[in-house]
Parts: sequence; C-alpha cells; structure tokens
Amino acid sequence: MNWLHEVSYFFGGAFLSNAIPHFVSGVMGRPFQSPFAKPPGEGLSSSAVNVLWGFSNFVVAYLLIARVGNFDLRATDQVVAVGVGVLLMGVMSARLFGRFHGGNSPMSS
Repeated sequence: MNWLHEVSYFFGGAFLSNAIPHFVSGVMGRPFQSPFAKPPGEGLSSSAVNVLWGFSNFVVAYLLIARVGNFDLRATDQVVAVGVGVLLMGVMSARLFGRFHGGNSPMSS
C-alpha cells in the first residue's frame, strides 16, 4: 500500500465529514457558516450556497477515496485512514460550529 493513498483517504474522510453539515443545512433551507460568508467561516451563507459547497465536498471526497489507488472497504488500514479523517474533522467542526450554535464540547477549554 502506497502511503500517499492513505493520506488521500484521510483527507477524503475529512472532506466527507465537512460535506455533511453544509449539505444537510442547505437542504433543510437553513443558512450556515461557509468559507464564502463574511467573515469567512463565521458569517452565514444561504442554503443554496451550502448545498453547492456540501456537494462540492462530496465530490472531492469521492475523488480522494474512490479514484486514488484501489480503496477496499475490507482493508482495515484504508478504512481507518478514512475514519480518522472523518473523526478529526468532525471534532474540529463541532468545536468551531458549537461556538455559534450553542454546542458544548467536553474537550473545550
């Protein structure tokens, strides 16, 4: 296994995790933070912008996971790489967006 493939799978997992809140908020018709808001990452973007941003993250995740190497759901190292990317991006997103949406993190300081 090429270690660059595992790096790709890790970042694919991060993009996959990032796609979910943007896409879901957009589909629900709710504004949500995005890199296109003012200020970036703090202001709210429209639901349509979030659907497009979430979908583009899904596309990047697909390209990094399914089109790099030969990703195999039965290969533990490959699944762990994606899972760690999903988990780390999820925790980072929870901490970031929790400030705006009243979320409390047991790991916050």
